[in-house]
Amino acid sequence: MAHSGIPHFHNDPGVAVIQVGSKRFMCIGATPPFDHPHVFMDMGADTEIICSYCGTHYKFLPSLSGGEAEPPQCLWDDRDKAA
Repeated sequence: MAHSGIPHFHNDPGVAVIQVGSKRFMCIGATPPFDHPHVFMDMGADTEIICSYCGTHYKFLPSLSGGEAEPPQCLWDDRDKAA
């Protein structure tokens, strides 16, 4: 739900690391309906974090904006599905 202010990321591509432009976000594991409970992630002063639910490894990349990811398809934006 990128429109809610907190970006949501998933790992459908099965990549080893997702680089993100935000230190605070939600991990959903996979796109619905295969998502896990949405886990709030906060890196704090760190630059990487691992989701305790699915094991996805996230790294902060300051050159990305808050709602961006590398690979970009790992950002989940459900605005089209909400209509």
